[in-house]
Amino acid sequence: MAKGTYTYDAAMLREAGMDRMRFELGDTMVEGLSDTTALTDEEIEAALEVHPKSWKRAKLMLLESLCRRFAYEVDTKTGPLWLYMQERAKLWREDYEKLKKEVSVESCCIPKPGSGIQERPPYFYAGMQRNERAGSG
Repeated sequence: MAKGTYTYDAAMLREAGMDRMRFELGDTMVEGLSDTTALTDEEIEAALEVHPKSWKRAKLMLLESLCRRFAYEVDTKTGPLWLYMQERAKLWREDYEKLKKEVSVESCCIPKPGSGIQERPPYFYAGMQRNERAGSG
């Protein structure tokens, strides 16, 4: 099994790329590699490639992966040290639910003129119940 890479450069936050996604997800502690970082660089890059035109959909894809991956973790106590693993999973779940609603609302709205999205004719229109065969009297 290939090992992933874990990098983060705060100077790259101006660009919409892997470092910015890591920042927005709060997954920036890369020093401990897989012990402290939830996603590999390759996972983030793959999500950005799957959704090249939608930052939010790529982020939603990563948040869903995080929610599934960390849903089973439990809070742990080792001596005087408490590890609240469920809190971390809960934060990602809240972010996921919020972003899912946002993306859903954006996908059902009427496209703006010039957006490149083909507009469909309206489902309801004036005179749609008119019966041409019924005659006028």
